[in-house]
Amino acid sequence: MNSSKKKIPGAEGLFTMEAGEPRLIAGRCKSCGTYFFPSFYPVHRPDCKERQMEEVLLSRRGRLESYTIQHYPPPPPFVPPDPFVPYGIGLVTLPEGVNVVGVLTGVAVEELKTNLDVELVVDKFYEDKDGNEVLTWMFRPI
Repeated sequence: MNSSKKKIPGAEGLFTMEAGEPRLIAGRCKSCGTYFFPSFYPVHRPDCKERQMEEVLLSRRGRLESYTIQHYPPPPPFVPPDPFVPYGIGLVTLPEGVNVVGVLTGVAVEELKTNLDVELVVDKFYEDKDGNEVLTWMFRPI
């Protein structure tokens, strides 16, 4: 393997990459207590006046509320494996009240069901044209 190959985030500033303990990077309004993800997309209650932001790390565990099956390869820059294998995409509610959409891993699409307890992982989503592993957040059943 070429030693110049790297593991790189698919997008900067969305998650930490600590082995075994990845976390999503969110924002929280210190005035009204509202959490939002990603941190650069603030959402507030209409009555919030001060809107004082801070960066926080979200809980790693949540509950799968809804899901769909990705039956076809997404468009570039994604580089699908050959042959392409369908995978789940789920809406996960975290204890902070934030809903996050993510790829579902570690479970066959036939076994997906709502109300699964899941945890956040960071894993390879695809390889770029240079052979680097492009990482993203995913959720897997606990």
